[in-house]
Amino acid sequence: MTNITQALSRLREDRRQAQKQVEKLSEAINVLESLTKTNGLSYAGRAGRPKRILSAAGRRRISLAQKARWARLRQQQKKAA
Repeated sequence: MTNITQALSRLREDRRQAQKQVEKLSEAINVLESLTKTNGLSYAGRAGRPKRILSAAGRRRISLAQKARWARLRQQQKKAA
């Protein structure tokens, strides 16, 4: 009878340890899933924000502004030289 009692206690202890391990694995899975499921996007430093899209007009304004900056810089360099 003591053999059965010892076997039962050993099995119960094994089950407790297995449950703890399953809980740890579940936590690890949840952490990894939270990193990859940010609004359907994979984590790439965007913190869940959708990709921004510029209109053609917006790109043109930025391009013209940058060209004006470079032209101003070239003018200043010509005056200094």
